[in-house]
Amino acid sequence: MNSTDPNHSPLRDVAQNAEATARYLADMQRVLLDMGANLEILQRETRVHCRSVGVEGDRWFHARMRALPVERALKDVLKSLNSLTDGLEKSAYKRRSHDEVVVNTGKARKEKELEKARKKNPQSIQAAPNSGEERDSGQNPGYGGPASIYDLGKRSA
Repeated sequence: MNSTDPNHSPLRDVAQNAEATARYLADMQRVLLDMGANLEILQRETRVHCRSVGVEGDRWFHARMRALPVERALKDVLKSLNSLTDGLEKSAYKRRSHDEVVVNTGKARKEKELEKARKKNPQSIQAAPNSGEERDSGQNPGYGGPASIYDLGKRSA
């Protein structure tokens, strides 16, 4: 694709390649995890500050009760951020899995066609030789070999 093309989108190229998609999503996840670390620090500092702000006439729990909505909001943001990073990881896995399914589907369809063709045109099965002489003269007797030492006389040395 040409970068001067008005319809060109760099993310289109990324979306068409599973490896590029995985790299892009990993970069996004890294950025979000860095943001998450900063938000955790902000959450702790906000908690300390909000709980320490008291008003004259407060009882010991009033400052804590006023801080709870702020703490809960930051906790919800962190929870959403963590689920977002998990979703990015899952998306990268699903994208790679999609490519594998596409490849395997093509192979499975070809195998099905061959199986159908084989069922429509069955080949004649050749019968195994029945004479005992042919079986005894073989190199590898397998289960058809002599059963005892008295049967060895029939075989050639």
